Amino acid sequence: MDMLLLAPLRVEAMALAASPSRPRVRRTGLGQGRTAVAVDNLATSGQMTARNAVAMAGLGGALAADLRVGDLVVAERVVSPEGKELARLPSAGLLAAELAACGLRARTGTVASTDQLVRGAERHRLAAVADVVDMESAALVRRATGPLAIVRAVSDTSEQELVSLSALRNLGRALASLRACAPALASWAASTGPREVLLAEPRSFCAGVRRAIETVQRALARYGAPVYVRRQIVHNARVVAQLEAAGAVFVEELGDVPDGAVVVFSAHGVGTSVQAEAAERAMKTIDATCPLVTKVHHEARRFTSSGRQVILIGHRGHDEVEGTLGSVPGITLVGGPGEATALGLDTGRPTAVVTQTTLTPDEVGDIMTELEGLFSDIAHPNSSDICYASQNRQEAVRAMAPQCDLVLVVGSANSSNSNRLVEVARRSGVPAHLVDGPSDLRLSWLHEARRVGLTAGASAPEELVQDVVACLAGLGPLNVATMATGSENVTFSLPVEVR
Repeated sequence: MDMLLLAPLRVEAMALAASPSRPRVRRTGLGQGRTAVAVDNLATSGQMTARNAVAMAGLGGALAADLRVGDLVVAERVVSPEGKELARLPSAGLLAAELAACGLRARTGTVASTDQLVRGAERHRLAAVADVVDMESAALVRRATGPLAIVRAVSDTSEQELVSLSALRNLGRALASLRACAPALASWAASTGPREVLLAEPRSFCAGVRRAIETVQRALARYGAPVYVRRQIVHNARVVAQLEAAGAVFVEELGDVPDGAVVVFSAHGVGTSVQAEAAERAMKTIDATCPLVTKVHHEARRFTSSGRQVILIGHRGHDEVEGTLGSVPGITLVGGPGEATALGLDTGRPTAVVTQTTLTPDEVGDIMTELEGLFSDIAHPNSSDICYASQNRQEAVRAMAPQCDLVLVVGSANSSNSNRLVEVARRSGVPAHLVDGPSDLRLSWLHEARRVGLTAGASAPEELVQDVVACLAGLGPLNVATMATGSENVTFSLPVEVR
């Protein structure tokens, strides 16, 4: 979309126009009334339509105590002086991230839009409802029909108001920030326009993740806070934060847990030494290990007891891999092609292979081909160790990716199954990125992406997927469709301690 860039005052318009990108800036005039007239005239003349990306940039007065002169606030909400919400701007986080990437101090926030300059007690009152104050945004949001962005450069604070001796110096700093924000506004405008989102199905939580989360929730309800959880219950920052707010305490090792406390073992499993330490210290333990991970432990023990040397294919340092290695002594970890040869294993000895559950069939297949060429007697488990949910999500992405310009995978950086989805999409020749939520999106990814594939790892909540959809909707008309490659109806029983 073309960008219509607005600025209330001449000095603001001059600062924006002085940017190396040389944007064309239209002045609206100071205050709600002049802005309303200017915007109405632009609409009447056909210069502002639903097909325009409209951005307003100008100076603003800081209300939040942590804002400094020169900081940039991107409006995610515009409110009246009474705090009534007038508009939400869902793409604010994208623009704030772009500004930060340009080296500017920028953040999202709430803009209170008033009819006059505010000082003293009125300014302190407004601080309860907003981060920054201006005199034009309300008139704009009531009239804009297309994608909209509002940026305010802090020119004054409650301690350094416009009438202070430092006003001229502060004005210069604020205008410098305003001038520097023009390229980010151009990038934002380049990412706007109509697009389609294809939602992969299945996506998001699997049965093992639901079981683990509900285990912690029920433990809190039954035993009260705090309930300690060894390692992240599942690899997702939002889930962990929500459980922490409810009273869960996440620790790396049992040394951080008091004797006799209630402790939950994460979905990734733990070794026998961890279980022994908990028993020795009289802890009330609740094992939330995913049943599919437990199955791998059982297979490894069975192979070991039959006299076979056991190889585990997995990623070194991953919680699940550490739990499996700690559950069955003598297992050898192989993380990639070539490693088995370098380890100097006895190729004439009967051997068996188990795998981390969140890998892709492709990466397991490459290593298995090598192992089968090295060992004369090699056994596989009765069924694939790769989690059904990981396979289903990978198949959904494999089918969806070729139809997309871009694939976004919602999941945390330490989520193995989410990272595998990114790899699957990239193998299809499509740009793909892992995002923990809307704040991780980058405008440059979206410039040419008119059809975006969206999925979520098995440990990422659906609410984060919908947050990303809402963010994209702030960039223009959005058609959302679901592409289903299967369905899931798997459930796992909860641990007996919380049933």
